[in-house]
Amino acid sequence: MGKGNDNDRYVVPRPDGWAVVKEDHKRASALEPTQKAAVERAKAITENLGGGEVRVQRRAGARFRDGEKAKKR
Repeated sequence: MGKGNDNDRYVVPRPDGWAVVKEDHKRASALEPTQKAAVERAKAITENLGGGEVRVQRRAGARFRDGEKAKKR
């Protein structure tokens, strides 16, 4: 993960589900059973923070696909 906006969140696969993480942090902001649920949670988090980007990693070790910008309040 490169240097980016502090409000950005990354959705990454884990053995026990899909984690929503902040850049350069190991502890997840949220853990969801499905990728779709994790993306929705990541969007909610970034919207609550005033906007940011959600990026998704389809499988462990893969590159992130371009995410969606959350709405700014």
